[in-house]
Amino acid sequence: MMQNLYDLLDTYDAAVGADAKAIEAQIWSTYGCDRAVLVLDMSGFSRLTRRFGIVHYLALVRRMQKTSGPLVQQWRGQVVKFEADNLFATFADALDAVMCARAMRDAFETQNIATPDEKDVHVSIGIAWGKILVVEDHDYFGDAVNIACKLGEDLAKPTEILIDVGIRERMPAQLPGFALTEMDLTVSGLRLQAWGVSEG
Repeated sequence: MMQNLYDLLDTYDAAVGADAKAIEAQIWSTYGCDRAVLVLDMSGFSRLTRRFGIVHYLALVRRMQKTSGPLVQQWRGQVVKFEADNLFATFADALDAVMCARAMRDAFETQNIATPDEKDVHVSIGIAWGKILVVEDHDYFGDAVNIACKLGEDLAKPTEILIDVGIRERMPAQLPGFALTEMDLTVSGLRLQAWGVSEG
């Protein structure tokens, strides 16, 4: 599947005018979909690796993968990839993505009660909605992916879940058990309207 996309991109790169437009339309028709994009990032890499070594941190990454992957499936999502200490996933339903994020955060916090501090796993999560290109079991691309990465990796604090305006618009107005805190954030020259998700 990825090679097919590469071939289309090479053809697009050499095309002009209407031909380029037609190839772009073919790419979106083949790979495009509207999805919630979830990006989970573990915190503490530099500190833990320097103090305890890379094997220690990789073991924590492995635990993150074994915990978060089944939860994505439970909430009807798809794991696109694990990369370094990140999880990248998609969901057809915005609320499923938020519920999964909360379940993952709670699962790690429960695990942390039984582990020493140096083996605790803390995650930050960003979720955004948009039209993206998805190459199954390989990667995804689009503005929503970039926004979810900015929210989850750059802006969210450990244990924090941040959602963008597209996710907020697709969630029910009344959500028992949820509290949403609106905030204006700036990162990499982008101004983002976001909401922090907490227990309510």
